[in-house]
Order: sequence, then C-alpha cells, then structure tokens
Amino acid sequence: MFRVRLLLTVALLAGCWAAQAQDSFPKIDASAVWQVSPQLLANAHAACDKSSPHGYAECMIDQMAKAGAPTMAVRFTRELYKQSHGEFGVMTGFQNLSPVSFAWVMYPLRANTNYGLLLVNGRPPIVNVEDLKLLDRKTMEQSFQFQDLKNQFPQVDLWPGDRDGKIWPESQPGPNGGTQFVVGYPLINGCHACARAGLAIFTWNFDAQGKFLGTSFQGMTPAPLQ
Repeated sequence: MFRVRLLLTVALLAGCWAAQAQDSFPKIDASAVWQVSPQLLANAHAACDKSSPHGYAECMIDQMAKAGAPTMAVRFTRELYKQSHGEFGVMTGFQNLSPVSFAWVMYPLRANTNYGLLLVNGRPPIVNVEDLKLLDRKTMEQSFQFQDLKNQFPQVDLWPGDRDGKIWPESQPGPNGGTQFVVGYPLINGCHACARAGLAIFTWNFDAQGKFLGTSFQGMTPAPLQ
C-alpha cells in the first residue's frame, strides 16, 4: 500500500512540475520577429563553418545576437533549437490570435522548404505544423481518395508544405468553443522534384483553452491535369 501511495505521489508531482514548466514558458509575440540578412549568413558561415555539427546551430544563434537581433528573437531561436532537437530557425512573421497564434519561421540552413509554420502560445507552447508524425495519416491512407491516387501515383506520400512565409492558414470554430486551423500538404510521387499529385487537407484541433487535441484528415484536392 505504501508503494502504491508513493507512486501516486510521484505521478502527481510530475504532473504539477510539467504544468508549472508550461506556465513559465514566456508568451511568444511579435517582439521575437527578425529578418535574416545575407550579411548575417555570410558572417555566420565564416565564424561557424569550423564548428562541430553539434555546435553549429549554437554558433549561428550567437551570431544572431552579434548581428543585432532583438533579445526575444534570440530567445525564441534558442527555444526552437531545443524543441526541434537542434534545428536553427528564425521567426520572420507573427499573427496574434487567441488562444493560439501563428509564427512563421525561416530555416536558412535547409536545402528545401526553408519556411515552416508553428502554432504557438497554446499547450504545448510550440506545435510544429510541419511535423508529419502528428498528422492523421491512418484516416487519409484508408480513404477511397488516397487509394485511387495510389493507382495513379504508386509512390505518393505526404511532404512538408511549401510555405512562403506570407499566406496564413484558415481558422474556423471547432467543437465546444475550440479552434481548428486548416492546412494543406503536398502529395508528391516519390521525391521533392517528382510529380505533384494534389494536396491533403488536415485540421489542427485545439480546445477553448488552447490545448492541442490532434489532427483530422479532411480530404484531398485532385491531382493537377497533365
């Protein structure tokens, strides 16, 4: 009995610590927006190219500060670096909504898809819209639309969105006072430069308090005419 009580106490404390950690996360706003200049990249490459792979992004963040980036911009990039397990990204746009806001991020070191979209200030504080593992793939793959598409494009799969950092996703009311964000993802037949097979549409679902509830597959646009 004592062991059971001890385990329950530890679980409750862990929940409290997790809630406190989320509550202490600074609210993200437009003060973290900064534009990446070619001069920054040139200087950063000169300073960081000899860094180890593990320390390269850290070096880039230090160069941001030296280039005059606002304190909140540097702080956001450091937090994103931790959340994304080592990727260097800079917030270049922000749209304030309640309870969840949008943040555009530029990833200057990527070879492709240099812009990404985050849903911020909810729970968790950062939700990466380009994290394909969070998408409701099972429902999509079981749909008649996707099965028909596979007949035409045998290697078709979801890819991160080709975001331009300018066009914001649509938002709409969700159940019980929640919010849904409608986002499209390219369906590509095997490689980044391969045939485009349309878009898969998903909603990102949040409750009235901003808690992330998961994604829902909504359907697909038709493949472009050949």
